[in-house]
This record gives sequence, structure tokens and C-alpha cells, in this order.
Amino acid sequence: MSLGGELHTRPGEPRRKFDLAHMRALLAALGNPEQRFPSVLIAGTNGKGSTAATLASILSAAGYTTGLYTSPHLSCVNERICISAGDGGSAAIKDAVLFEHLARVEAAAESLVAAGALPGPPSFFETMTATAMLAFAARSVDIAVLEVGMGGRLDATNVVEPLLSIITDISLDHTEWLGSTIAEIAREKAGILRQGGTMITLPQHPEANQALGEMAVALNVRGVNAAEYLPGRSSSFEPGSGSGWNRYELTGLPEIADAVLLVDSPLRGQHQQRNVALAIAAAISLRNTHSYKIERSHIERGIRETRWPGRLELLPAEPARPAVLLDVAHNPAGAWTLRAAVGQMGLEGPCALIFGCMRDKALDEMAQILFPIFDHIYLTALPSPRAASIAELVEAAGHTGASHTEFADPGAALDAAIQSAGAQPGSLIVACGSVVLIGALRSLLV
Repeated sequence: MSLGGELHTRPGEPRRKFDLAHMRALLAALGNPEQRFPSVLIAGTNGKGSTAATLASILSAAGYTTGLYTSPHLSCVNERICISAGDGGSAAIKDAVLFEHLARVEAAAESLVAAGALPGPPSFFETMTATAMLAFAARSVDIAVLEVGMGGRLDATNVVEPLLSIITDISLDHTEWLGSTIAEIAREKAGILRQGGTMITLPQHPEANQALGEMAVALNVRGVNAAEYLPGRSSSFEPGSGSGWNRYELTGLPEIADAVLLVDSPLRGQHQQRNVALAIAAAISLRNTHSYKIERSHIERGIRETRWPGRLELLPAEPARPAVLLDVAHNPAGAWTLRAAVGQMGLEGPCALIFGCMRDKALDEMAQILFPIFDHIYLTALPSPRAASIAELVEAAGHTGASHTEFADPGAALDAAIQSAGAQPGSLIVACGSVVLIGALRSLLV
């Protein structure tokens, strides 16, 4: 299961209408578990999962039992609901716990539908969100970090009253649901803001800045600019050293003891510096305005121990295969980020791309960005009703003139790419286009 089923509409079916009243009715029948723990909401187009994972890791390093709700998942649905023990690290809930809470949600939903209190069964995402709320309440988490699934204003996660609202970088995606312009999408994302609340964000696209600013002023929101936590001219930046591609010192920070903070993030790519900055700003805001005891050492450890697979995740070469770079990039902004990361790797051998995506994505634009930089493209169908067909992928590849072959499934594409690479030193296989693709390949590789 994945968010793909959330958005898919069969021919002849009306498009699903999202309504928070339905989510609130479901949670009320469950005893309003969302009111039994404090939370942070994170919306945006790109980076919200990385920001959520980093912030949750910092909170766990500080000793807090932390819930982390993200979507979609790579391999199993349990990944969406993680709980730390307050001693660093985080783990997906066990099957027995998942099924226990899921059964309660489904029973409550059936009763509400039978009584006419709901027009129909909740969506998969609504069901999983309610299940996460029950799991976090049952564990009495000290705080939950919740990644918005899509948009913000009508997203099922937006039933909580967050301590902080974080908005990551915004670009065009899900335009058929959220709007056709950056400004329209930004206003949907800003739906997670609260009257008199706090918004943490970074300067970004001018249209997004203006829309977010207007919403913040209307709601008397306190804005926190995370830019001071980005590496600047006074920072020492060591790409490629330490545990990842982002190791640098932040200096001159009045909010940090000793005024020096070492960032050593295993999350690859320069774009992750923005997500790390948002997480740092959120952690400091929680400390200053909500009395969370978070010290410099907790922030450093939390960043260092963040785990967020499938995001520029490099699997080293083995005797039977070359190195593989997995990335869930599924829109033009993500494609540009991936292209920049590949360009910085200084490759010595051939580089191939395994690609498959959803039909509702900007397929042609992603192809134009990515395909020309690879020696060969392995196009693959995906096991999703929303997936772009092989014919659509081939047409997009044809527009770029890239050398390509087609495969019926990700496993076959991977086998062909490995066989073609052979023992050529310095070769690399990159895979991107969809979480569904990366989940399928990662299960074969890890």
C-alpha cells in the first residue's frame, strides 16, 4: 500500500473530496487521540520527510519519546509510524501493534458509516493517520512530528493543534489537486498555520514567499527564518567528509552554547542543508518557547544519527554489481537536485538511469532534466494504477534522444543495468522517479 491509492480514481468514479470534518468525526469516535500529545506539523513539496526525520532524531537524542509519521513508505506500511524510546534512534511499530490500532480505526469507521455519520469508508491515508494518532497516544509520546501527506489545508494530519508549523520548499506538484501556480500551492500548504502560532520556513520562490507572508500576517503568526542555520561564508564546509556529504560548522549562533554547532549529516546533497536548517530552527524554537530541554549536543547527535533511506542513498559497489544511487525524486525540483548531486560525484565510469514514474507527474520535464546526462536509460513499468505506461515513458525518452530500453518491472531493469555495467570500474546505476520504484529496488538490494 502507498499514497498512490489515495489519489487514484478509477474511470467513471467521481474524484474524491477531502473534508477534515470526516477525519474529526473518526477521531472523535476513537476518543480524540490527537489531543493527547503535542505535535509539530511539516508541509511542503520537497524536503518535508527529511526535515521530519532530522527533527525527530534531534528530539529523541534529547531524551524525548518521539512519534514520527511520514508517507509514503518504501517497503512496508509500518515505516509510516515510528516511535523512539527517547534514547536516540527510532523504530517502526511492530505488526501486532499496527494491527491492533488499525482494527480499532476500521471498527469505528464501519460504525460511523452504518450510522450515516460518514458518507463512506475513510481513505487509506485517513485510516493510517488515525492509526498513527492512536499509536502515539497509547505510547504517551512526549511529542509527535507529523509530515503532511499532500497540501496542508485539507490534509488528514491537519486536525492537530501544532506547537510549530514548518513549511519546506514549495514547487509545482499535485497541481490537479492543489492549484496550477506556486502561489496557489503555497496557500494550500499554509493551511497548517494557526492563529497566533509559529511558522518556521526559509526564503524560497518569490510567489511562495508572498503567499506565505500574507497568510502569516492574516493569522498573526510569528515567523522564524531558518536561514541563520544555513552554512555561510563563515562556515567551514567539507563536502564528502565525515558520515556524509554535509559536514560543516555553524558559528556565531547566539542560541547555541559555545556558539559553534557541528553539522555532520548522513543525508546527501546540498539541498539537505535547507532541511537540516529547518530542523535546527524548530528544535531551538521548541526549547525557547515550549520548554523542551534541547542542548547543542542533542542537536549534533540527532543530525548525525538521522536515518532517511531512499533519498540520495548510495549503496557501495559490491563484487557482483556497481554502486547504486537511490533517490525518490519525482518532480522537476527533485530532478534538478538529483542532477546536481550526480554532477558533483566526479564519476569515472559509465552512468545509467533506471526510471519509472506516475502518470500525473511532469514526465516530459523530468526527462529533459535527467535523461541527457546518462549513458543509457532503463525505463520500467511500476506496480501502481497511477503509473505512467511504458509507451508514455518511451515517448518522453524519444523527445530527449536518449538511448533507452524498456522493461516490464523494476527487477528486470535492475538486472539488465547490472549486467550491462559488468566489471567496468567506477560505473554507477542511478534510480529515481517514484517512491514505488525506489521501494521495489531497495528491497532487492538491501
